[in-house]
Order: sequence, then structure tokens, then C-alpha cells
Amino acid sequence: MKNELNRNYSEVTEFILLGFRTSPEVQIPLFLLFLLIYMVIVAGNISMLVVIKTDSRLHTPMYFFLRNLSYLDLCYSTVIAPKTLATFLSRGKQISYNGCATQFFFFALFIGTEGFLLAVMAYDRFSAIRSPFLYTVCMSQKACVRLVIGSYICGCINSMIQTGFTFSLRFCGENRLDHFFCDVPALIKISCVDTFVNEIILFILSALIIITTTAVILVSYAYILSTVLKIPSTCGRNKTFSTCSSHITVVSLFYGTVFFMYAQPGAISSPEKSKIIAVFYTLIIPMLNPLIYSLRNREVKNAVKRILFRKKSFH
Repeated sequence: MKNELNRNYSEVTEFILLGFRTSPEVQIPLFLLFLLIYMVIVAGNISMLVVIKTDSRLHTPMYFFLRNLSYLDLCYSTVIAPKTLATFLSRGKQISYNGCATQFFFFALFIGTEGFLLAVMAYDRFSAIRSPFLYTVCMSQKACVRLVIGSYICGCINSMIQTGFTFSLRFCGENRLDHFFCDVPALIKISCVDTFVNEIILFILSALIIITTTAVILVSYAYILSTVLKIPSTCGRNKTFSTCSSHITVVSLFYGTVFFMYAQPGAISSPEKSKIIAVFYTLIIPMLNPLIYSLRNREVKNAVKRILFRKKSFH
């Protein structure tokens, strides 16, 4: 229960992001490490966007979704990284109340949308293998656009609910967030009112999104696996597996970290654990995704070679 005496304190107008509690001499190396990670995120995801946009052979539903995935990775890491980098060099580490709410809204929007988009990408692979001759009809350009818009709508609804409930809490005196960005568990911890309802809503919404999207992914890949195992040709099986393996890797990394952060109550009471997990899904995963899709995908590698060859031929 929150201390009722806190009701007499002045309302909070800004928060202090405590970030990573390390000695001052470690702050600069951490800043350089996070800066390097963010630069790789920007370079990798922009490269994916450019390659998919430039190469006409990649103008297919699968790469349309992958282009949106790169965009989302770029967006939600950008919502977090610049402010985090600033806190390493700043003594105050302040973020305004409205700035905190804005940061959280867009973070929840983009990361929620990515969860739904990963489910859409699994459904896309399911459709390609289930009905290869009807695939272009089932996954027409209009259908793909609608699926992406639907993912954004679901992510936006989740973000509005989470932001509305979280920032309807009262923060009376304590304004130090034991985190490197504005997130629900850290905000709940410093609220001066009862947060039981907020914790339940966080758990239910996170569990609902994870369960529904994971169900789509598991059903899709169960069918894909059963279909692939029936392919007599080893070459055919390997080609199908290579197409899906990148997506399975990305899904495992994303859902593994998000589940431990939001779908189990222990994370709320363990800020140090939360920070480590948060680094993975806010920075490490957006950095790895383009590498996974480029290194494990022959079509993307061939597209990069064609673009580089084209540039060399112009010189």
C-alpha cells in the first residue's frame, strides 16, 4: 500500500531517470557502447529499408512486412536511445512529465505494433506454404496494407490504454525513476496511490497480446513444419526452412524478453533485472534483426550484391 501521507506533497512535473547506477568513470564507456549499438541499429535498419525499396525482386509481401519491421525497430529504438545517451553525459537526467508520457506512448505503440506484425509475418509464411498458387491472391497488396494498418491500430489501442492508466496515477513527491527510460514498472513503483489495478491491466494486456500473437505464430509454424517434413526433396526442405528460420529467430528473441519483462509480475519488483532485459528488447534486438535477416537470407544477400555491383558499374 502506498503511503497516504504523500497526498500532501506537490504533484510531480518532471522525472529523474536514474539509469544505470555505475561509477562516473564507467559512464563514458557505457555512452560509447550504447552510441555504437544505436549507430548499428540506424545503419542496419536503414540499409534494409533501402535494399528492399531499391531491388524490385524484393517487392513481395514477405519483404513488404520485413520493411515495416525494420521501420518499427528504427522507430522504437530512436524513442529510447537518444535520451538514454543524454543521461550518460547529463548530471540532471531530467525528463518532463509530458516528455515521459510521450516517450512511453510511442514506445508502447511501436513495440506493440511489432508484436502484431511478427504474427502477420508468420501468417504470411503460412499462406505461402499452404496455398502457393493462390498466395498472390490471398496476400495481395491491399491485403498486406490492411494487415499492417491493423497491426498499427492494435498497437495504438494498447498504447492508449497503457498510457492513459499509467499517467492517471498520482506521483506526489518521489520522482526518481529507477530505469533508463519511462516504462510502466518503474512508474508504478514511485506512484503514491494504490497501483493494484494498473498492475493487473499491465499483466492482462501484455498476456493477451502475447497469447494471441504467439498462438497465430505457433499454429502457422506447426502447419509449416508438418508440410515441410512431407517434402521429399532435401533441397526443398532446406530452402523452406531457410526462409522461415530468420523469422523464428527474431520471434524467439522478441517474445522471450518481452514475456519476462511484462507478462510476469516479478519484473516490477526487480529494477536491475528489468534494465538488463529492457536493453535487449529496446536496443539489442533492433540491432540484431537486420543482421539476422541479411546474413540468413539468400535473397537479401543477392540484392545487396546486385546493388553494390550496379554502383561499381557506374564508376
